[in-house]
Amino acid sequence: MAIILTMIGRMADGLPLTASLEDNQQSGYNLTQFQTQAKMLFKKLTASSPAKCSLESGAYIFHYLIDNGVCFLCLCEHSFSKKTAFQYLDDLQSQFHVQYGHKVGSVSRPYSFIEFDNYIQKAKKGYLDSRSRRNLSNINTELQDVQRIMVQNISDVLDRGENLSILGDKASNLSTMSTKYKRDARNLNSWSPYLKLGSFLVILIGAVIYLRFWWFS
Repeated sequence: MAIILTMIGRMADGLPLTASLEDNQQSGYNLTQFQTQAKMLFKKLTASSPAKCSLESGAYIFHYLIDNGVCFLCLCEHSFSKKTAFQYLDDLQSQFHVQYGHKVGSVSRPYSFIEFDNYIQKAKKGYLDSRSRRNLSNINTELQDVQRIMVQNISDVLDRGENLSILGDKASNLSTMSTKYKRDARNLNSWSPYLKLGSFLVILIGAVIYLRFWWFS
């Protein structure tokens, strides 16, 4: 299980701000394709895109989160814990904004914050260590509901041109429909005793009318 690639980009123009990747020769991964996909993804993201999303790319999966106009993205093996991946991105987001948040809008050169790779490497090592992951799980009292984070195939977004803002609308619509369903279910439950009583009264009145006409006929 591994975090293969980590990239951070500016959403306004898709500018890569920093990156960290496994050594190709040591890891055996061909990362050129995935780096290209990540850069294309930065340019496709908009203010309407889902704040958190997972995008499948063959045998691997991208996870990203957006905060303050910056996209934090990592590529992982499918077997790597989704919850841990988003905890890792949350960690990077917090530290990156502390160090560079006030500079993000002023840089024009790609990978202007490449020195942040030092922190990325340390964080990645911690999250890959099983004992550290257990400790982080114990410390983290506010668990993310990662099961609700949308999973999409990256080819649908990049190759076929599906706008990520549409995915955001889909996620929003699903959430709205879920809320409406729960509300309707509660309303139906609250009306249930009255419906039962009404049904009973209809049957009773029908029986009285029937007996009256039968008795006096």
